[in-house]
Amino acid sequence: RMNPVPLDTLNTADHKAFTAALGEVMELAPWVADEAYAARPFASLAALYQTMTDAVRKAGDERQRALIEGHPDLAGKAAREGKLTADSTAEQAGAGLDRLSEEEFAAFHRLNDAYRAKFGMPFIVCVRRHGKESILREFERRLNNDAATERQTALAEIFRIAALRLDQRVKAADRLKVHGRLSTHVLDTHGGHPAAGVANELC
Repeated sequence: RMNPVPLDTLNTADHKAFTAALGEVMELAPWVADEAYAARPFASLAALYQTMTDAVRKAGDERQRALIEGHPDLAGKAAREGKLTADSTAEQAGAGLDRLSEEEFAAFHRLNDAYRAKFGMPFIVCVRRHGKESILREFERRLNNDAATERQTALAEIFRIAALRLDQRVKAADRLKVHGRLSTHVLDTHGGHPAAGVANELC
């Protein structure tokens, strides 16, 4: 895990240091960090995130499409050949996409091809919010959408990815709303009360 840079440091950093810290928040689109640099200083991490996402929203169709197409296929050729960015490598590995069975790999390959054939772009989902099974379910569900819906969904997922990457990179007084809470209850169905002595392991 990288050491986060204080927001105050970014507010006074030169262009090279600023883009080194944030240039990969949007996949293969350092121009977003360039636009954010020109808008400094930022009073909060939320303001920085808003500026970066607004830059994408206001970009022309060509730049938006290039941003979308800069994202790799999930468990695709680039992943197998070790050609992903460091962020994408870690994110796909975190969802277990580097440890697929032959059957799972074939499913991803089939769905990647079907999605590209229909929409002409890669399938984008914030994999850190999913496991491999739920990603496959999202693939199947979203293949039923129209092109305009998928274009907006892709951008929304890119913004989720960016929020998580910013949260890792920048230390600020505020936090982006990227962290959920996990609650689980194991019941003793015979006694009708919470079970005792249950070990939990998160991996």
